[in-house]
Amino acid sequence: MTADTTEPEEYAAGPTERRREQRGWYFYDFACSVYSTSVLTVFLGPYLTSVARAAADPEGFVHPLGIPVRAGSLFAYAVSASIVVAVIAMPLVGAAADRTGRKKPLLAATAYLGATATAGMFFLDGDRYLLGAFLLILANASLSVSMVLYNAYLPQISEPDERDAVSSRGWAFGYTSGALVLVLDLVLYSGHDSFGLTEGEAIRICLASAGVWWGAFTLVPLRRLRDRRLPPEGRERAGGGAVGSGWSQLRATLKDMRRHPLTLSFLLAYLVYNDGVQTVISQASLYGSEELGLDQTTLITAVLLVQVLAVAGALGMGRLARSYGAKRTILASLAVWTLILAAAYVLPADAPVFFYSLAAAIGLVLGGSQALSRSLFSHLVPRGKEAEYFSAYEMSDRGLSWLGPLVFGLAYQLTGSYRDAIISLLIFFAVGFVLLARVPVRRAVEAAGNPVPERI
Repeated sequence: MTADTTEPEEYAAGPTERRREQRGWYFYDFACSVYSTSVLTVFLGPYLTSVARAAADPEGFVHPLGIPVRAGSLFAYAVSASIVVAVIAMPLVGAAADRTGRKKPLLAATAYLGATATAGMFFLDGDRYLLGAFLLILANASLSVSMVLYNAYLPQISEPDERDAVSSRGWAFGYTSGALVLVLDLVLYSGHDSFGLTEGEAIRICLASAGVWWGAFTLVPLRRLRDRRLPPEGRERAGGGAVGSGWSQLRATLKDMRRHPLTLSFLLAYLVYNDGVQTVISQASLYGSEELGLDQTTLITAVLLVQVLAVAGALGMGRLARSYGAKRTILASLAVWTLILAAAYVLPADAPVFFYSLAAAIGLVLGGSQALSRSLFSHLVPRGKEAEYFSAYEMSDRGLSWLGPLVFGLAYQLTGSYRDAIISLLIFFAVGFVLLARVPVRRAVEAAGNPVPERI
């Protein structure tokens, strides 16, 4: 019985220990965000598309597994496939984490699998589009699964009133590292001739270096974060094999969520609007290069602008949330996202200045909308079920964000126009706004059995 007395410190360590873990926690964002920025947002979309076009038939189609796929749609389809793989793995990992209380070894395994796949992109050349698609699927799925574990630490290392700030600092760390590495990428790419490299070799080095960065800085959270013994209710659920019962645990989690319908309502809203956010992030460079005719240097500097402003945006929206509440601040950001997509649709080709203006607007709302969504959800999670619920959250964040890339890819497949593809994403932000506006978050926090912050 004495073991049960340790349960409160699982969530309420002393200030010094909490700060130490929080600083270590920030560094996983610092490690993995370089993949999201340099690989997924900047380089891989246009580069993999060029590799696919080198392997395409005269009509512009490649044929993976005998299926005709327009070369320009391959990247979007591969992103969508990676999310399906993540959906399969997430409940297994989430159940294993909650049943064993050992998130850290699982975080290490998924992080280094993703980092290794990303480093392997150095070998993506010629017409190896299948290799590129496979590495993208592996790296993106690994990132998504690792984020289940990473996010599940948030309610354990922070008090309720500090979670908006802690979550926002994590995103700020991520955008800082993304900006730093993009500067180095820009130097290498723009000066590749002086380094004795071809353009393709410079891109492949940029891709692979993101994997090395991801692996190297993951060591910091692995040293600072600590595994926690299960609370009594967690031990009661821990009978049987953790991994083998993953899908059973997912069904149990979803069944448990039915007892918290307001938490489920928030997840549904987040699933919809975040699908739009993730698709814009992953397809922005492809849209800029293929539809707007912008060169790689312009795309890199535009995304660098996003990273710099996203740091200020994440911290600034965190301050707004303290005054107006996280829900109102997120709703305002969704209105801005809608205006951004409308502007992107009419953006003229070969006009870098307008593209930079759009990038600045994205930067100001990107980090804050993601950080506040994460911290808001942390208030809606019943104690002792963090990894389970954050597994479901991550499936909304990344694991179920397959519909947006699929819609984007299908729109291009059918119309041959990236403008039609980008405007199709408006529906995600409009519906997500309506669904979130209907969620009474204060009652949702109370229903989850958590203390209600003064502003939420």
